[in-house]
Amino acid sequence: MERWRDAKKAGSKRNPPGRWRVRWYGPDGKDKALTFAKLPQAEAEKNAITARLDKGSYRDPQSGKAAFKAVAEEWYGSLRKQGRTTKNDYRELLDNYVIPKWGDWQVSSMRWEDVSAWLTDLCEQPGKRGRKLGPARVTKTYRVGGMVMKRAVISNRIAASPFHDHDLPVKIEDDEHVYLTHEQLERLAEGAGDQWRLVLVLGYCGIRWAEASAIKVGRLNLETRRIRVVQNYTDVKGVLALGPVKNHEKRSVPLPRSFADELAELTKGKGANDLLFTAPEGGPLRYANFRNRIFDPAVKVAGLADLGITPHKLRHTAASLAIAAGADVKVVQLMLGHKSAAMTLDVYGHLWPDRLDEVADALDAGRSAALSKRTRTST
Repeated sequence: MERWRDAKKAGSKRNPPGRWRVRWYGPDGKDKALTFAKLPQAEAEKNAITARLDKGSYRDPQSGKAAFKAVAEEWYGSLRKQGRTTKNDYRELLDNYVIPKWGDWQVSSMRWEDVSAWLTDLCEQPGKRGRKLGPARVTKTYRVGGMVMKRAVISNRIAASPFHDHDLPVKIEDDEHVYLTHEQLERLAEGAGDQWRLVLVLGYCGIRWAEASAIKVGRLNLETRRIRVVQNYTDVKGVLALGPVKNHEKRSVPLPRSFADELAELTKGKGANDLLFTAPEGGPLRYANFRNRIFDPAVKVAGLADLGITPHKLRHTAASLAIAAGADVKVVQLMLGHKSAAMTLDVYGHLWPDRLDEVADALDAGRSAALSKRTRTST
């Protein structure tokens, strides 16, 4: 106090030192302390800390001062089940949009209205490539920030995350799915040269490009007419690597009998661990090469250039042909590797017969029977 008084006389605007100190041991066994100018303030803090320790909701007041970027790196380093592509995408969003905004902020100082203003900027300002971010990209950027702050909550740095209950931009769904007929699919395959079988696998089995390029001979069962899908290739910055399939949904997909026999030719002279589909020079196929050199020219040869068909959109063709053949929603879900049947219905529900007339006819029959019975009773 004497030093403070001397400093005060010299013109210092520093607040007087606290006269009351609250000391306690946190759950980690370390000594903690806070100083207060007045006794009631110290007593209130003591009671609050005691209550939180008793309830198990205690948080070290200093932990909320952690910088967002430190928590972000902890979160990113803890990712275990995500694939290379997903982790690379998270890294890009962190480095380009999330950390530049929040990096030096203390996690306890971030408020809901701050996040809301940031979302508005993401929607309106140009992104790193000079164009506005699409609704899906804005939402994913927001989700990444939210996952970082969720870690801050779980690690007891803050009580609640400000990344909740925000209005997110609406994604305009692409209703222009391309559904090829059997004849169109066969024409497309004919135009693909030596890779015609790969086009048919995409169009009849509905598996993703990354999954199809990773099929090994040993996972093709010609007797049961099944392809076992357990891996895919990911291309991150030009480096191909085998990894688990999306959503970790390992599955078996069916093959038409005639097509299974045609695939058998690709297995000749290959071992079980060899790739079924390979590049002309050997090794795995790369999407860009396949698309530019084989698929897009085949689309033009087949007369389908105006449909906007891509290798990925052949999944829609596979779904539509399966549904037309009588497949139920669970079969289509398994073929496509969707996480749930609800997702399959959201995308392809309109392709199944709505059966509304059947319901109306059944209701008519029930009502007619009831009216007939009522007439007899009245008579």
